[in-house]
Amino acid sequence: MKSIQVFDPTLCCSSGVCGVEVDQALVSFAADIDWARQNGAQIERFNLAQQPLAFAETPAVKNFLELSGQEGLPLTLVDGQIALAGRYPSRDDLARWSGIATNAAPAAGGCCAGSRCC
Repeated sequence: MKSIQVFDPTLCCSSGVCGVEVDQALVSFAADIDWARQNGAQIERFNLAQQPLAFAETPAVKNFLELSGQEGLPLTLVDGQIALAGRYPSRDDLARWSGIATNAAPAAGGCCAGSRCC
């Protein structure tokens, strides 16, 4: 299985899901990470405020920051290679990189069957 590493911008806590005004993208991403891990994905997450050494010691991340700055974060590496920058990966991204099967097709007779209502 491929290794996924997510390098977050400075967040107030390890997940960013804390405080009074919580970013919905962080809530969704935290849920997607939990789902992927429960399905066997290997995902590590690094917060610039709490783990700056991980940013400095990972060559791809260090080079990215030198070119793009912190404004380019979050950054996602798959097996040490940049896979995504500037936004968090979706559940589909995590599944694809991890080889997790998803239920992408709606069930026959579902709300989308034979129509474009969804």
